[in-house]
Amino acid sequence: MPQRILGVIPARFASSRFPGKALATIAGKTILQHVYERCLSARYLTGLVIATDDSRIYDVARSFRASVRMTRSDHVSGTDRVAEVASADSSASIIVNIQGDEPLIDPAAIDAATLALLDDIDAPMATLKKKIEIPEEIRNANVVKVVTNFQNDAIYFSRCPIPFDRGESAVYWKHIGLYVYRRDFLLGYSALPIGPLEQTERLEQLRALENGYRIRVMETEYESLGVDTPEDLITVSRLFESIQSQSIEKA
Repeated sequence: MPQRILGVIPARFASSRFPGKALATIAGKTILQHVYERCLSARYLTGLVIATDDSRIYDVARSFRASVRMTRSDHVSGTDRVAEVASADSSASIIVNIQGDEPLIDPAAIDAATLALLDDIDAPMATLKKKIEIPEEIRNANVVKVVTNFQNDAIYFSRCPIPFDRGESAVYWKHIGLYVYRRDFLLGYSALPIGPLEQTERLEQLRALENGYRIRVMETEYESLGVDTPEDLITVSRLFESIQSQSIEKA
């Protein structure tokens, strides 16, 4: 029997840097609608739902006929919100946590991370990495780096440049924050002890590594571009318009 793979897009209205960003518009559609519609093109998702605690987001999601569920308002992270949805859907064996602020999310990236768990039945979760092409990103603490072993399992995630380069020949990989979980693992994730590495780096994915769980990391060409500030909205809007213009010219 085929596995049911549920994509969940956590979306909240509150944001310290950009309140209501999910409802900001690009080319006549909200960021949330762009994310949802692009996710519909992912090959391996058999279900897709928006998870929110805000009636404004709920109403907008329903207006473009998205599947949406109200969740508790006291969740500490998007992972907890996704877990609440997963706990109510026992038919889904794999859960994909998709950021709700990336209107240019690549469906192929979602498929790549999902395939990691379909191909490795022992891995409890998976995520993505992309080769860093811009040197300034290497020392940017807001760009999370990841190193992996020969089996493509994560060794460590850090805001610091890893590995240390003694001869200027190191390859650096950016972590792309899209996560795929086995349902049972996700439901128990919040209960795992928070370790000193997670506390120091402020990176939730380190909880899995500190508790001895594997994270399979797949390579992607997708360049994550989220909207965290009004300035980001301007940047993404211009990129969106450029992509549309190129599509029209090719047609």
